[in-house]
Amino acid sequence: MGARCSKFSICWFHSHLKASVLESSDLENGGKGEKNAWPSFGEFSLEQLKVATSGFSSDNIVSEHGEKAPNVVYKGKLDNDRWVAVKRFNKFAWPDSRQFLEEAKAVGSLRSERLANLIGCCCEGDERLLVAEFMPNETLAKHLFHWENQPMKWAMRLRVALYLAQALEYCSSKGRALYHDLNAYRILFDNDGNPRLSCFGLMKNSRDGKSYSTNLAFTPPEYLRTGRVTPESVVYSFGTLLLDLMSGKHIPPSHALDLIRGKNFLMLMDSALEGHFSNEDGMELVRLASRCLQYEARERPNAKSLVISLMSVQKEAEVPSYVLMGIPHGTASSKQPLSLTPFGEACMRIDLTAIHEILEKMGYKDDEGIANELSFQMWTSQMQETLNSKKHGDTAFRAKDFATAIDCYTRFIDGGTIVSPTVYARRCLSYLMNDRPQEALGDAMQAQVVSPQWPTALYLQATCLFSLGMEGDAQETLKDGTNLEAKRSKN
Repeated sequence: MGARCSKFSICWFHSHLKASVLESSDLENGGKGEKNAWPSFGEFSLEQLKVATSGFSSDNIVSEHGEKAPNVVYKGKLDNDRWVAVKRFNKFAWPDSRQFLEEAKAVGSLRSERLANLIGCCCEGDERLLVAEFMPNETLAKHLFHWENQPMKWAMRLRVALYLAQALEYCSSKGRALYHDLNAYRILFDNDGNPRLSCFGLMKNSRDGKSYSTNLAFTPPEYLRTGRVTPESVVYSFGTLLLDLMSGKHIPPSHALDLIRGKNFLMLMDSALEGHFSNEDGMELVRLASRCLQYEARERPNAKSLVISLMSVQKEAEVPSYVLMGIPHGTASSKQPLSLTPFGEACMRIDLTAIHEILEKMGYKDDEGIANELSFQMWTSQMQETLNSKKHGDTAFRAKDFATAIDCYTRFIDGGTIVSPTVYARRCLSYLMNDRPQEALGDAMQAQVVSPQWPTALYLQATCLFSLGMEGDAQETLKDGTNLEAKRSKN
């Protein structure tokens, strides 16, 4: 694959890690992360996506109806070993390439842990493709309707409802309140077992597309009258999903509402849940579903009120989703034992003292080109001041006065005359020593931007992620650093 894809993918992945951290403290507000914590939307070439999907092989199809679907979704692997979902539209879906690109970029500007985010697109000739984060743990439909090992637990069903409401609230806050054909196949589970809303349904109608492909019995009444999707239509579809979660079946809303009006709500509930929920919680969900399914659109709640209602009924909030789901945590590759270097071992243990010793011994030998740059620039008084900041920072770093090191290195970085990955690495560790892992992660990522082939940057990112409790991401990053160092040692 071309260098453009590789560079984009690496930057996207490591920015994704930072975004996960930033959003983790913001989920109580509906999972709304700051979009500038993520990378900008990128374009892929058709050749790159052909390689990623093994030539759009039928073996890689993951969409519901396989090759018979008008728009097929493939599982693909970028050249940095990251999995993506690639949606390939039929030849006539988006005749206007400008409209497609504008729409894709608008959806691609959204970034939330509650979405399977759109990270790129391709528009070449008649080809129209979208590239999104790949979610490895199937759809809600699979876990709810076609489960094999265990029915979905009540606490997890409540979590799915909340996370979905948070996704819709986030999209609404960003001016993307319309979602086309919200159903159990549009909700996917990530590596940690958390539910995410597919970003594909946020794309507006293409020329031959339909906003609802499901049975008419599940279609919002106003859509049948006007053929238009409104934010209230999305809430109606959310109500049908609440019925799915309660019953474990795809029950037509009219039938469910008849049961609710007849005070027979227990007949709605999945028999596999018997004894695992209180009548109060069941009634609360029934009330919420009936409000969402009101015939008059104006009588339905908005996404924000859905979040508030669902926050109050959550159960086992401290239990990770993958435990509730009964699925293995992390990818198979992240479980494989690594042959770690001493640096890798120290990072995995979060042994900051050992990391400090290693960084001290390394010095600045990996700051390629800086010595030559200095010989031309060190005559200016501004340059001398910048160098003095670095010198004082190094002295404080050596003496383990990490607060002073942060101040001095910050002055050096803000000077903007010289860019040093080692200074970012040293300030990263200083932040960790001061219990500021989010700032530390930002520096480790910046060190990689400056020096993409530097294993130290990845090792430090792994340390930050371990410190933040992001075990799966940390293991993956540690593996990347180990592999990169092994490649460098062979050259």
